[in-house]
Amino acid sequence: MSKTAKRLGPQDMFFLYSESPSTMMHVGALMPFTPPDDAPADFLRQLVDESKANEVVEPWNLKLSHPDLLYSPTQSWVYDENFDLDYHVRRSALASPGDERELGILVSRLHSHALDLRRPPWEMHFIEGLEGGRFAIYIKMHHSLIDGYTGQKMLARSLSADPHDTTHPLFFNIPTPGPAPADTEESAGGGLIGGAGNVLSGLGDVVKGLGGMVSGVGSVLGSVASAGRSSLDLTMALVNSQLRSDNEYRDLVSSVQAPHCILNTRISRNRRFATQQYPLARMKAIGAQYDATVNDVAMAIIGGGLRRFLDELGELPDKPLIAVLPVNVRPKDDEGGGNAVATILATLGTDIADPAERLRAVTASTRMAKAQLKNMDRDAILAYSAALMVPYGIQLASTLTGVKPPLPYTFNLCVSNVPGPQEVLYLWGSRMEASIRSPWWHTAKRSTSPCRVMPGH
Repeated sequence: MSKTAKRLGPQDMFFLYSESPSTMMHVGALMPFTPPDDAPADFLRQLVDESKANEVVEPWNLKLSHPDLLYSPTQSWVYDENFDLDYHVRRSALASPGDERELGILVSRLHSHALDLRRPPWEMHFIEGLEGGRFAIYIKMHHSLIDGYTGQKMLARSLSADPHDTTHPLFFNIPTPGPAPADTEESAGGGLIGGAGNVLSGLGDVVKGLGGMVSGVGSVLGSVASAGRSSLDLTMALVNSQLRSDNEYRDLVSSVQAPHCILNTRISRNRRFATQQYPLARMKAIGAQYDATVNDVAMAIIGGGLRRFLDELGELPDKPLIAVLPVNVRPKDDEGGGNAVATILATLGTDIADPAERLRAVTASTRMAKAQLKNMDRDAILAYSAALMVPYGIQLASTLTGVKPPLPYTFNLCVSNVPGPQEVLYLWGSRMEASIRSPWWHTAKRSTSPCRVMPGH
């Protein structure tokens, strides 16, 4: 019997339980590189061979204890005693001319295939044949193994600021540092926590899975009772989010406010991957002019794009689309596996034609949502997220069972921002051009829109 490494947490179980043929709960990351000028013709082959020469460390050598019984209440991560790195690290080549379109087509195809849950749930693809002599790395990993924020940090540790460093190991060869005592770090990103831990186990497990509370509603209430000052903030935030007044809390989005939209229909397993870049300096300048963050500007851009798209189809709702925004609550310096994310809700302003007014609406909404969390500790934030997402758990259960949801939608799509590195980084002397995340799509959530912040973009 394989040695047990650790049990899955409630949020990890949600992503595992949500796996289905049309809802594959993995996320991906695409990183194009420009090799050094003096790179030999077999540079990529050397890089692949070198990556396989070192020992694979936790969590990348962990597999599920019961892969054929995903709903097992004793599901754990165990060490794979027959780990095969050749299966996980692969080479692919683009069809000519090797442009961005061809790269997007290949990544779309790779992302449309489910991970083998009988093995450690991750793959790494070295992609050669990009125009200009470039190559790319595409990595996909199951969200139950690791959240997006931590995954991004782990991937970054494979890179070096020194263009002459040709010995830096890859992420799966680098031991993960344990958590250090520190203040909780809050940032948009880290992956979506939405839905139920196990829809077959009732509403208690829905709340458990969403908020990371290990005992359902009872634990949520217990967290409130024991959180001191934070419990009062949590209680007030819950009241504010559902009983919004027409003045102070009018910009706060409730959990039953999203309109019906064609985005929220059942989808197939096929995926499409596409990218768009904007100058970071320009986005910062817009944000400064309107007292908004870069994230607010990105959301307003997404809202404008969706407004135009839906309007052209004659399917633009009268009410604004609502986005769920993941918030990382993992302690600083904790790069362990699993998930540690909470959520807030915000408008995308799709009901507003004027771009400036749309940005103001988005900014007011996100500012109010973040204000609810201001004085909460980590447990209270998770409890707030759990309660905020309870209606979504009911909607999810209804969707999976083919029953019309009894409540309005909680959100229409996810907008996730995992900040990329703020300096130029290299892999064996190859300059990383971008770091772009490919998210998971739920069967009733047709579109998610991740944003990445890279040097200059």
